[in-house]
Amino acid sequence: MAYQEKFMKRAIALAKKAKENDEVPVGAVVVIDNKVIASAFNKRECLSDATAHAEILAIKKACKKIGDFRLNGAEIYVTLEPCVMCMGAIINARIDNVYFGAKITNGSISADEISRRAELNHKTKVEGGFFEEECSMLVSNYFKEKRKKD
Repeated sequence: MAYQEKFMKRAIALAKKAKENDEVPVGAVVVIDNKVIASAFNKRECLSDATAHAEILAIKKACKKIGDFRLNGAEIYVTLEPCVMCMGAIINARIDNVYFGAKITNGSISADEISRRAELNHKTKVEGGFFEEECSMLVSNYFKEKRKKD
């Protein structure tokens, strides 16, 4: 649990950096053998790229670092439950475990539901609720502030 706590705190720090850059505050950290091999935060606004979610950017960096799209034995720590697109990337990258903070509350299919699909060629374990309150507050406060400005 100590490692999970350490990596989630790093993801939270990245989410705060995203917020400072006027991005939705989501941070992601990819870990292999208890070592961070890549990390990122949302950059959709600054890159004008709908796919520039923290998870996608961190996975791209990790793949480049190890020279393979297969991140066997990897874990990803994310402040917000991965969306459908990000879960697709996580599964395609063969990441073993997903640990996230806050749940997506927009009625979307859950990351766990996606990971349990029988037809998928890779199974990813999904666990949520790590620093859930802090992660949830980061996102909800960000959107409250955005609404005030509009």
